[in-house]
Order: sequence, then C-alpha cells, then structure tokens
Amino acid sequence: MTASAANALLRIERIEARILDIPTIRPHKFSFGAIHRQSPVIVQLWLAGGACGFGEAATIGGPSWNEESPESILHAITQYLGPAVAGQDAGRFERLLARMDAVCKGNRFAKSAVEMAVIDAVARSLSLPAWQLLGGKQRESLPLAWTLASGDSASDVEEAERMLAARRHRIFKLKIGARSPEDDVAHVTRIARGLDGRAALTVDINQAWDGNTARRCVPQLIDEGVRLIEQPVAQWNVEALRQLTASLPGGALVMADETVCTPQDAMALARQGACHVFSLKVAKHGGLLRTRAVAAVGEAADIGWYGGTMLETSLGSAASAHVFATLPGTHHNCELFGPQLLVNDIVATPMEVRDFALQLPDGPGFGVEVLPEALRRFDRAREGLTPVHVDLGRGTTGAATTPPAEAAPAAPPG
Repeated sequence: MTASAANALLRIERIEARILDIPTIRPHKFSFGAIHRQSPVIVQLWLAGGACGFGEAATIGGPSWNEESPESILHAITQYLGPAVAGQDAGRFERLLARMDAVCKGNRFAKSAVEMAVIDAVARSLSLPAWQLLGGKQRESLPLAWTLASGDSASDVEEAERMLAARRHRIFKLKIGARSPEDDVAHVTRIARGLDGRAALTVDINQAWDGNTARRCVPQLIDEGVRLIEQPVAQWNVEALRQLTASLPGGALVMADETVCTPQDAMALARQGACHVFSLKVAKHGGLLRTRAVAAVGEAADIGWYGGTMLETSLGSAASAHVFATLPGTHHNCELFGPQLLVNDIVATPMEVRDFALQLPDGPGFGVEVLPEALRRFDRAREGLTPVHVDLGRGTTGAATTPPAEAAPAAPPG
C-alpha cells in the first residue's frame, strides 16, 4: 500500500457526540456540593478505513468545577471542533489540535474528547495499544486511590475497611472543605485514627480555604498522618500556595489541581516553587498530548505528578491510564476509580484492579470495548432520537438535550 493510500484510510469520515446521564452508587460530596449522577460527553469517530474510536469528557457537577458543562462541551464539539477536524488526516495529532484551537479558544474538555477519539481510532486502525503512540509505557500498573466522600466519618471508615479487605485500595483521599475548618480537621482525625496507619491518606480541600486557614489547619492534618494536600486555596491564590509549600513540616506535599491546567500554568507554578506535585487530568489539560506537556514541565522542575480523575467511565479512565503509564518522573499514584462510583459502566470489561493497583489494558486503542447498548441506555437523548453528528463538515443533525427522568440505578459494581 502506498503512503497516500494509507493516509486516505486515516481520513476522519464521521463524528458523533452524546451526553450520558449515569447515577452514582452514593452521593459524592465536595466542598462546593454533591453529585448524584455523572454526565459524560461521549464522542464516537469513524475513519475512512473503517476504524472507529471513542473519546470522553466528564465534568464534576457540571460547571460547578470548571467553566465547561456537558451541554457546552456537546455544543463545542458539534458546532466547531467536529467540523474543524472532519475530512482531515487523523494521524496528524498536533495539526488537529491546532485546527481546533483556531476555531475555538479554551474549551479544553471538549477538545480532549475529540483528541481522545482520534487517538483511539488511529491506534485501532494500526492494531496497537494507544500507549505506543504516546511515547511507550514505563509501567504496567498504577497504585489506585479511592475517595472517601460520603461526608460521614463512620461510613467512610467502614467503606475504607471494605476496600482494604478486598485488596482494592490502600490509598484514600478525603474530600473536605464543605464544613468549618475545625469540623473538617475533626473528620479527618476520626478517619485517620480509625484506619490506624494501615492506609495512606490524602486530603482534597477543593479551594475552600483562604491562605491563613490553610497555614493554620494543614499542620494539624499532617499531625494525623496526612501526607498529600490537594488544592487547599483558591485557583488564583498562587502566593498562598507558595507560602504553604515552603513551610510544610514532616515531608508532606502540596498538590496543585485547579491551578494547573495548561503548560503555561505549570511553568508559572514551577518558577514560583508553589507546589510539590501536579494533579494531572486529561480533560483539564485539553487532551493526552497536552497532559504529557504539563508533565514534562513538572519533570524539568522536579515536580512530581499524580494521576487525577474527573470521574470518567472506563473509557476516559483507560485513556488516562494509557498516558499516565508513559510518563517519567516521580509519581504519587492515581485515582482512576470513576467507573467504580457509577451504577453501570459503558464497556464490556472494565480495567482490572488487583493487589491495590489498576492494571493497564493492552488491547488495541485504549483496550476497552464500548457497548452500544450502554450508550443507548444512558443517552440523554434516548427514546429513538439520534445523537448529534458531524459528517465531513457539512453541518449537524440535532438531538434533544433536555435531561430525561433519572435512569433507574442498577446494582453497584462488584
């Protein structure tokens, strides 16, 4: 086959996008509220040669966490990003990103879903795992954290005990910031003492504290055994983040999350010495390639990385696992537990969790097979309506975006 014929097979032929509404197995509480369902946007993309790839962009609580919402992500993909890449050579990843940037500023979550589907489709067309297109894997598995976010200390300890007994998780992140700082410290203390040193503890304050509160309360958390402190102050408050990073006792580490979205953000934090760890999230950075760019800044600045989640299904989680597996530098585990928080997944076989670690899938693309019936079941535009699609830049066909009645919860994952 000639090079031109091979390139013709990689032409992007058609793109579809849809919003899913999937209930969670329990309320998941943050400093800014709680979610009872997750609404990822799923992109499906076909190449001229017949290969099909999937991408996902999930937000947490819609626009409560980020400027983008499921509805805005769907709109950006169908009206701007899809037409920008339709008909193009899918193998030219950076050129596709440039085309998306030219027609749509920002919208990193939407761009990440399209890029993810492109990489999955190209890898499948070559019968390769995606990690081979992302620099090559450096590890086969990642220690997997679980978030304790029921808001009740006793329930959280019981949940942690079940995870330890099943050998699924021995790293626990505690979501705090919704209550008074004193109540938060007491909550963490009860859990830490209940687990009695049998697990590693992280806290995520989700920007809820000001600098003075963080400097006063974080040492108390460290005294109880917490070793990783995620985003204690507002996204803009880099100076408070820097002061806390410079003053922490006992080998504890400050992790930036909302403050580090772009490679430029990463560079600014590195120059100011404002954190020890970057929380990497594929959607937040605008895709797999730009996640690698943020991680590269961290490696150059001796800043470690942590594999974060936006509570994706197994699709987005597998894509994240593929890129995390390729990253050099010091890592502080990952938290790709999103599928376990959902009443049902959208893939035939989820990634395996064994001996407290997530095992990297090695099949073609991201190594998971999306189930069409699962997409139909949770599609917000179900009842026979077709998903929004883009065909070679010739426009879109609409689909309803009004949320239907909540899907009936299935049994929690085993």
